[in-house]
This record gives sequence, C-alpha cells and structure tokens, in this order.
Amino acid sequence: MNIRPLADRVVVKLVSAEQTLKSGIIIPDTAKEKPQEGEVVAVGPGRLDVTTSKRVAIELKKGDRVLFENWGGKDYKADGFEYKILREDEIIGIIEK
Repeated sequence: MNIRPLADRVVVKLVSAEQTLKSGIIIPDTAKEKPQEGEVVAVGPGRLDVTTSKRVAIELKKGDRVLFENWGGKDYKADGFEYKILREDEIIGIIEK
C-alpha cells in the first residue's frame, strides 16, 4: 500500500472481529458489525496551527492498535485489505498491550 496521509490524517488497517464466541457459536460475516479496531500503518505530519504556522505532531505512531467510531473516516481497499483514513480526532484511543 502506497498512501501518504496529509495533515492530521492516519491510515488504519482494519482488524477482523472474532468469528467464534467463547461459547463456540460462530457468527456469519453478514451478522457482524464493521470493525472498530485497527492497526496504524501510516501517519501524516500533523495539522498546521494557523496562529503559529507550526505543525502540531500526531500522538499516534505506526504499529499502534487503535479504537475508532464506525461512522468516522473514509473506507479504502488495496492489496486485498480494508483500510480507513481517519483524522486524529476521530480515533477514540490506543489499545495498550
């Protein structure tokens, strides 16, 4: 994937939700909600602060596992994977390992 996000945008590779519940019940793809979790694969340089004309760095880095709202960002498909391009403020948080 060759995409370089601009400003405060982040490219997130979607992570599939579990397909089998702890009880052993398998959920078909048609019943699943879109993933709300993903891995950051690219980060923009940060937004430009108009008052100081300086870049405000993004808190995320490549490899971070993040949570985001379903409605946020733009969907993008490439190389057989699904990605979302989100603004930094559309990301809810980082999942700590």
